[in-house]
Amino acid sequence: MSFHNSPNDNRDKAGAKVVGWLILGLVLLFGGLYVVAHLVAGDKVPRGTTVAGVSIGGHPQDEAAQRLRAGFADRADRKITVAVDGEELTFTPDEVGLDIDYEASVAEAGGERSWDPVRLWNYFTGGDDMSAVVAVDDVAFTRFVSSIDKAQGTAPVDGAVTFDGAEIERSEPVDGEALDPTATLEAMEAAYLSEEPTTAELELVQVAPAIDADDVQAALDSFASPAVAAPVVLDFEGSRIKVAPAAYTAALSLEPEDGELVPTLKAKKLTKVLQRRITTGAPHDASFRVVGGVPQIVPSKKGVTFDRAQLEASFLDLVVKPEGQRTLALDAKVAEPEFTTADAEALKIKERVSSFTTYYPHADYRNVNIGRAAELVNGTVLEPGETFSLNGIGGERTEANGFTKGYVISDGILIQDLGGGVSQMATTLFNAMFFAGLEDVEHKPHSFYISRYPIGREATVAWGAVDLRFKNDTPYGVLVQATVTPSTPSSSGVVTVNMYSTKWWDITTTTGERHNPTKPKVRKVDSLKCHPNEGYGGFDIDVIRYFRPVGANTEKRSPETFSTTYIPSDTVKCTNPDAVDE
Repeated sequence: MSFHNSPNDNRDKAGAKVVGWLILGLVLLFGGLYVVAHLVAGDKVPRGTTVAGVSIGGHPQDEAAQRLRAGFADRADRKITVAVDGEELTFTPDEVGLDIDYEASVAEAGGERSWDPVRLWNYFTGGDDMSAVVAVDDVAFTRFVSSIDKAQGTAPVDGAVTFDGAEIERSEPVDGEALDPTATLEAMEAAYLSEEPTTAELELVQVAPAIDADDVQAALDSFASPAVAAPVVLDFEGSRIKVAPAAYTAALSLEPEDGELVPTLKAKKLTKVLQRRITTGAPHDASFRVVGGVPQIVPSKKGVTFDRAQLEASFLDLVVKPEGQRTLALDAKVAEPEFTTADAEALKIKERVSSFTTYYPHADYRNVNIGRAAELVNGTVLEPGETFSLNGIGGERTEANGFTKGYVISDGILIQDLGGGVSQMATTLFNAMFFAGLEDVEHKPHSFYISRYPIGREATVAWGAVDLRFKNDTPYGVLVQATVTPSTPSSSGVVTVNMYSTKWWDITTTTGERHNPTKPKVRKVDSLKCHPNEGYGGFDIDVIRYFRPVGANTEKRSPETFSTTYIPSDTVKCTNPDAVDE
């Protein structure tokens, strides 16, 4: 059997070929138009586009960014006016933290190369008015908002709960007013981008405190009220101590933390409160006292105290327990003294090794200042190798430290200052040290000679500038005893310093002749405070200290020379008619 194509089949095949070629032609046509459209649009911004009123349409991305920058030139540096509660303030964009991101603004407007047909369609048919992209410096903007809040707003006040003895004091929270950062940024951006100068209206909104009324009530209910409801009992190994709320609440507080009032224990304060009530007591260091001119040891005592860590870990839970369950058992701990009887015995402080006495004329300020210095110095113990410092032991001469104003030497003349007269104690101490054979570390004689002091063997002090320091370079401890008999209008004051140890040196001394004399000058002082003075000359003097070993000492030491230069004491004439001798 054979088949033959009919005339109709031939015609169908010819038609299909025509349709295929037609479709191919249309694809090539539209593809070419698509490529041409892409080439024409490139990275240009859609035609007719404006950004915040600046026309950038139809231009490539870089050129559009330049046109946008030029269009914003007058606005970029324009000050922004803000109004807060009727008060107007001005700021530069830098102060607010605002700037235009020109490249991002152009990209947002469609100025990016793309094969996206929608993007190509927008180029030829677009033309929207776009908003510029604003870059925000968060640090500068936060600083700007804070400055407005500080000047125009009010900070919220947290609620609080405090203790006054056994009483609870409740402080109510107070709302504040401040800017809403989000709304503020929107208003500032709008004013910054506006074509014409516009005032940004900023509104203060209510700001709740971190600790509100509910937080206060929760703290009262959960901690503060139970804490003062009843005493607590500490069972100290059979000895029960009842401590009332009025005594321990000074060690309690409620501190804000993450929006809550959190109970907090002040451990040091609690320890002080309880140590005063525990009868077993704290340890006592060994000490010395002089009886009939002989030093005696006051023995040390061990103490018994509680385990602080145990107390601190349990106390906050203890004070909120119901009555009948507010008892805490504490373990006893033996507390050793820092300076034991054995330590004191090892120092071998057995006899007086030196004594020196000076006298001073009557003045109330001298009685106060010298007496206070003696009080601070008396009882000092220097271990072998330890250095004594009068400034370190006596402290700054202030009214709070027990000193008063008196005459001191400054720039060669007498003026009034706190601590006047303390040099009497310095001189007496220096001489006691001198004859005990201790090492002179630092001493400074007075500028000019004072006749009641041993010539060439005296010392002055000035807080922060001049100190009296000496070192115990013997193998034994040294006990310093300082006493003062106050002066009266009819009798001189007496200062005595005794030093006790085991004798190591026998000290003798010689004093040379005065040499290199200098003459005083006459000073005229034209101030309201002036102390007149009849001057006298200055000179140089040498004092030699000789060492002879005694007892177990086999050391040999060369003589030591102390050279002193006294300047003249100038005659002072007060020329101001209103001058007061103070």
